[in-house]
Amino acid sequence: MGRTRYKKKRGNATAIVMTVIVLVFLGVMTVQIYKLKQQDEIYAEKEEELKDQIAQEEDRATELEEMDLYTKSIEYIKDMANRLGLIFGNEIIFKEDSE
Repeated sequence: MGRTRYKKKRGNATAIVMTVIVLVFLGVMTVQIYKLKQQDEIYAEKEEELKDQIAQEEDRATELEEMDLYTKSIEYIKDMANRLGLIFGNEIIFKEDSE
């Protein structure tokens, strides 16, 4: 009869310890899940920022390609020549008197 009480007490203590361990495990897992969700939100924001940067860089690359084509054109050469004061052989420059 004495042994039965001891086994019951030991069984109850084991059940309590197991319950505490499971609750601690659940608490730790809940905290880890919360941290992972926060990290996921941060990564999602960074992903959006990087997508915006990619779009901006693609636009810039397009502009640079257009500029490259323009610099290889006759219009660009004419514009640069006019800025430097150069003229074609059949052009005449008229200057105003500054007096």
